[in-house]
Amino acid sequence: MAGGIGARFWPESRQSKPKQFLDILGTGKSFIRHTYERFVGLVPPERFLVVTNARYKELVLQHIPEISEQQVLCEPVGRNTAPCIAYAAYRLHRTDPGARMIVTPSDHLILNEDDFRNVISECLAFAGEHDALMTVGIKPTRPDTGYGYIQVTDGKPISKVKCFTEKPGLELAQTFLQCGEFFWNSGIFVWTVGAIIEAFRLHLPELHALFEGIRSSMGTPEEPQAIGRVFSECRAVSIDYGVMEKADNVYVRCGDFGWSDVGTWGSLYQHARKDRYANAKPAEGCYAYDTRSSIISLPAGKVAVVSGLKEYIVVDTDDVLMICPRSEEQNIKKYIDEVKFHTGDRYI
Repeated sequence: MAGGIGARFWPESRQSKPKQFLDILGTGKSFIRHTYERFVGLVPPERFLVVTNARYKELVLQHIPEISEQQVLCEPVGRNTAPCIAYAAYRLHRTDPGARMIVTPSDHLILNEDDFRNVISECLAFAGEHDALMTVGIKPTRPDTGYGYIQVTDGKPISKVKCFTEKPGLELAQTFLQCGEFFWNSGIFVWTVGAIIEAFRLHLPELHALFEGIRSSMGTPEEPQAIGRVFSECRAVSIDYGVMEKADNVYVRCGDFGWSDVGTWGSLYQHARKDRYANAKPAEGCYAYDTRSSIISLPAGKVAVVSGLKEYIVVDTDDVLMICPRSEEQNIKKYIDEVKFHTGDRYI
């Protein structure tokens, strides 16, 4: 899944080149490239499908040249994750009705990829033998209020899910952490194509009917027009709300392999290399004085002098400079709206 715009990483992430196509981690590779390489040991290149917004098709092919144009599924408009996953499931069902399917965002960080692949392999085996919708849970390390939580029924590596809780408040998140029965919801799923299509039939019948109506168009020249019609008619709904929270055959494989959705500048700060003053900043070109616990991002070749900041975010691009306290990064979308109101989409 590679269709989001990563607004919380503005002004680095833009509509023209969103987060999944950026090297925000400074590794020399974009998020989507890391994601492809993480899975290519489990999935042959010709079996990948990338669902993205139509405007990002060429970017996908630039970052993953190993796949063909036919493997990039273009959404005409974003409708959240359920229609996105339905599109991929119906396309895959057309060529391989018995296929097992891994669903993953394109912009996550995995530090221990060998352990991660072992977890995914276990999920594939379980989904192939059971009528199960699998999700990957992450052992929480802090009472994070930005993640959804999954409650398990027992302490087994693969457990039936008791319930989902979306982004709790701090007090409840602290209770979840102390309880030991709750795991972060990674947004990574494994199931058979047949199992997820049946789940759509049971829990999102309107969406199911729309895609059933264009089944014969999948993989043909009529597909883009049919998909345009479906996406214009279907409502935006997440796979968690539309299916996972309602189904009774949901299982979770919990793991601890250094996962983060790197969804904000704050979460990037947690994973970034820091200097002795706890600043995450470029190794060259940034001169920091009396500055502590801040994250600073600069264009290559830019020189910046930063003085007197404590726990700040400083992001400089060719045309936008943003400076705000780390504690106020939840306001970034408000900043975007204000900039857009006064200048249009030029800086968005």
